[in-house]
Amino acid sequence: MDEAVVDGDWEYRPLRLPAGVSRRTATTQLTIHAEFAGWELSRTLLFGDGSRKVWLRRRRTAAVVPGLIT
Repeated sequence: MDEAVVDGDWEYRPLRLPAGVSRRTATTQLTIHAEFAGWELSRTLLFGDGSRKVWLRRRRTAAVVPGLIT
């Protein structure tokens, strides 16, 4: 998975799903990201070859903000 991109209060992470991944498998994978890491689906892009690129997002927390001493 690529590195996360920070934009204001949100952290984004792109995820590429190959063409052979079924919708059910993709749903399961995204559910795991949501349930255990706090990500939510932001955007989905379907390519002509059947692969998908999805962007996950989550709110930044104090622990994620660089340079913040707690």
